[in-house]
Amino acid sequence: MNATILWYFADPMCSWCWGFSPVIEALRDEYRDRMKIALVLGGLRHETAPMTAAGRVDILHHWQQVHERTGQPFRFDNALPEGFVYDTEPACRAVVTIGGIEPTLIFPLFRAIQNAFYAEGRDVTQAGALAELAAGLGVDAAAFTQVFDSDAARAKTQAHFRQARQAGVRGFPALILQQDSQLHAVGNGCLPLETVRGKVGACLTA
Repeated sequence: MNATILWYFADPMCSWCWGFSPVIEALRDEYRDRMKIALVLGGLRHETAPMTAAGRVDILHHWQQVHERTGQPFRFDNALPEGFVYDTEPACRAVVTIGGIEPTLIFPLFRAIQNAFYAEGRDVTQAGALAELAAGLGVDAAAFTQVFDSDAARAKTQAHFRQARQAGVRGFPALILQQDSQLHAVGNGCLPLETVRGKVGACLTA
């Protein structure tokens, strides 16, 4: 019998995923001996042009909603400065990169990127900032950057994005529980811990 896997579809630059961060960490702690929890990077945004003033207002409105609903910290002062290009591929690729170097650091780097972007106002679309965050977890920055800049890392990141699309995931965060060949949609959106725990428990005891 194959191991049970809880697939977590998320993006480090998705504000609702930041709001959901305490829930996924609680689930990882609670179920670590009963199932594998695997992260699939979603690829939320692929912008190439700087954010417009209207777009900034819209996104900051969402951030405010997440903050009010979850209590997660946000730095609103000077957030999303003029010229900011909202491309989440580099942040996703950083998580993929560290997964190839030290898999146990996948979730820690994911959280570090979220915290840096939302709570500290850092530009995590930049390779240098991402390398600094990896170094903060004990990974050699030069080695990280070499892998991060590789075609292989880019290809693996695109494979994550395809997996999310093929799973039918259209928004983040999303959870799908896999038991052998059976897939169970556990949750879409920033749900409370008790709700997700109940759905996971129901799947495990079915």
